[in-house]
Amino acid sequence: MSERDVFLIDGARTPFLKVRGRRGPFTPVDLAVQCGRPLLARQPVAPKVYDMVILGCVNVIADEMNPARVAALRLGMGAEMVAFTVQINCGSGMQSIDTAFRYIREGRGDLILAGGTEALSHAPMILRDEAVDWLAGMQRSSGPLATAHSAVQIRPRDLKPVIGLERGLTDPITDLGMGQTAEILAYHFGITREMADAYAVESHKRLAAAREAGALEGEVLPAFDREGKVYRHDDGVRPDSTPEALAKLKPVFEKPYGQVTAGNASQVTDGACWCILASAEAVERHGLKPIARITDSEWAALDPAVMGLGPVMSVTPLLQRQKLGASDIDLWEINEAFAAQVLACLEAWQDAEFCERVLGLDAPFGAIPRDRLNIHGGAISLGHPVGTSGNRIVLHLANAMARTGRKRGVASECIGGGQGGALILEAP
Repeated sequence: MSERDVFLIDGARTPFLKVRGRRGPFTPVDLAVQCGRPLLARQPVAPKVYDMVILGCVNVIADEMNPARVAALRLGMGAEMVAFTVQINCGSGMQSIDTAFRYIREGRGDLILAGGTEALSHAPMILRDEAVDWLAGMQRSSGPLATAHSAVQIRPRDLKPVIGLERGLTDPITDLGMGQTAEILAYHFGITREMADAYAVESHKRLAAAREAGALEGEVLPAFDREGKVYRHDDGVRPDSTPEALAKLKPVFEKPYGQVTAGNASQVTDGACWCILASAEAVERHGLKPIARITDSEWAALDPAVMGLGPVMSVTPLLQRQKLGASDIDLWEINEAFAAQVLACLEAWQDAEFCERVLGLDAPFGAIPRDRLNIHGGAISLGHPVGTSGNRIVLHLANAMARTGRKRGVASECIGGGQGGALILEAP
C-alpha cells in the first residue's frame, strides 16, 4: 500500500509558566486539559471521532499514570478512546507527533490528537537510600524496644529528600549534567560567553516582539486554575534583558569559567501543547483546513556527552534523504536547550572537518541564517517543559510558515541521553 499524506490541522498550547520554587497550579494532565478543551471545541469534529490520543510526558506523577488516557477521558473523548503516553526525554512531544504521523501514513488511523505535557514543578521528591533503608528497618521491627532502637538510627540529614528533576537532568552513563554537555560543545566549537549571552537576549526580544505583534494568537490559549486565576502569557520572557545584565550572572555548571548560566539556558517551566493530525481522507470528510503537511522525520543517537549535537545528527540525513540542502529550508525551529548548544550546532554544520569526519559530507552542510532560525524566540525566553517542547516547536513552525508564507521548514531538538529528532513540514 502506498504511503498517505499526513497533515497538521491545528494545535494549541498553554502559556509556559516558570517554576518558582514551589508546586505550580497545574498537574501534567491539568495542563493538557486546559489547552485541549478549547482546541477540540473549535474543530468541526466531535471529540469521540478521533482514532487515538498520544501524549508525551517525562515526569509522570503517581496520580496520573498514563496521562494520555487520563487526559482523553477528561476531555470527553469517550471510554473507547485508545490513548497512550510516550517518553524519549526532551523529544517526547515530537515523538507523539511522529508516532501519529506514521500511524496515519500507513493507513492505521485518520485523525489523531498528539501532544506533550510537563509540570516540572510537580517533579517528585525522592527519599535518600539511607532513609529508605531506615524505614524498611522500622517496618521489620517487632516490639517497642526494637522499634525504639531502629528509630534512633536515622540521621537528620538522611531525611532531606532529593529533587527528582535534579537527578533527571544528570545523564546516568556519563554522570554529566545537561549543562555540562553544553559546556563541552562550547569548548569544542569556540562558543564564547559573549556569544551565548547575545543569543539569549535575542531570544527574549524575539518572543516579546512576536507576542506584541499577535504572532502567538490562537496558538497560546489562556489557562484557568481552580481558584479562577487566569494565565494568559508565557511568564518568563524578559524583553528588557541585555548582554551587560547577563554578563553579571555566574556560571552554573562549570565554575568559575564556564559559559552556561541561568540567563543563557532554557527555563524550567510547566506547560502543555497539542497538535491535530489527519489524513487527506479525513481532511475531505470533515472539511478540515490543514496548516502544514508533514513530509518526513528522522531520529538519531550519539554520545550522551555531546547530546546537544542531536539536531545535526538527525537533520542532516533527513535532508539528504529528501535531496535537500540547508538553503532549501525557509524556516528553522531548533529547541533552545542552551544558547551554547544551538550555536554549536550552527558551527558544526559549517565546519568542513566535522562535516567530513562525522557526517560523511564532501563539503560543509551550510550556514543557517539567523533570520530563519527561531524567529519568534525559543526555550531560553519561554521555557522548556521537557515532554512538551518538541510538540510546541512543530506547532509553532507550522504557524510561522503559514503566517509568513514560507514553503518548507524543519523542527529539531537535542535529547537528553544522546539523541536527536527532526521533522520536515511543507505548506499544504
